[in-house]
Amino acid sequence: MPGPAADVSAEPLVARDLRKVYTTRGSPSVEALSGVSLEVRSRERVALLGRNGAGKTTFLKIASTLLRPTSGTIEIFGHDADRNPDRARPLIAVVPQEGKPFFHLTPREQIYTYLRTRGLSREVAQTRTATALDQMGLVEVQDRLAITLSGGQRQRTMVATVIATHAPLLFLDEPTIGMDPFARRAVWAALRELTRLGSTMLLTTHYLDEADALSDRLYIVERGRVLMEGTAEELKRSVGGTLKVTIAGQTQHVDLFRSFGTVMTDGTSLTVIVQPDSLGELMAIAVRERLTTTVGPVTLEEAFMRAVGRSINEDE
Repeated sequence: MPGPAADVSAEPLVARDLRKVYTTRGSPSVEALSGVSLEVRSRERVALLGRNGAGKTTFLKIASTLLRPTSGTIEIFGHDADRNPDRARPLIAVVPQEGKPFFHLTPREQIYTYLRTRGLSREVAQTRTATALDQMGLVEVQDRLAITLSGGQRQRTMVATVIATHAPLLFLDEPTIGMDPFARRAVWAALRELTRLGSTMLLTTHYLDEADALSDRLYIVERGRVLMEGTAEELKRSVGGTLKVTIAGQTQHVDLFRSFGTVMTDGTSLTVIVQPDSLGELMAIAVRERLTTTVGPVTLEEAFMRAVGRSINEDE
């Protein structure tokens, strides 16, 4: 039977001061979440943007009732997800990071069976299965065993399974990992359509283009903490300019360009964030010093580097 209906008067997700500490006998404690507070509003697509190990997956596991927090609270449509998980679970659907469909089922069987276990009728389950298979480009392989599919096809099967639920709140942990560009855009289109129909979603990603293209709002997380929150455009504006000038192999020139605005280094490159009216003067200096430069618009990459202090793909 279907679970409880979502309370439309309550926010889909509200987390307050959420902490998670892992303790192992004989080893130091590891704090995966350090007081995370955030909320997701109705019909929003919100992204948690961060490097590997930033705490994104831990947060989603707690929000989806797969893991208990050390302290703090998290509510799903007004239900305490920790104290009353059985009230929250029927309202959510989850794409786990690198999740895999059952190897002995085909994509069609995987989606249909999952929908039936959630209480949908045969007719609705059949219709939604067919639609999801088409959206994810899986029609040609719908009757092949999952064990014979490529990694990208398996990931698309997992996404198709979850979007077919039309659950009020969807959690997607790195949903497009391993997919080619065309498949990624098919996922984005399907997720946009679901929010148009009334679903809300929280996704984790370390793809900057995905966060920019898909999210209504995003949170930059690092070492279990929220460092910045806002729309993609708000975070870009926070950098202090609209243009970025990249100077390759010249990190020793930081002081030469500091007066123009925000200056960041990434490996052997120097990036200067400027307003358009300062570009001419900066380029004149670059020509005088015989520096090789490229100019482009500010992206989320610069906002991320300013907040975190390093590239999203840079390891500890």
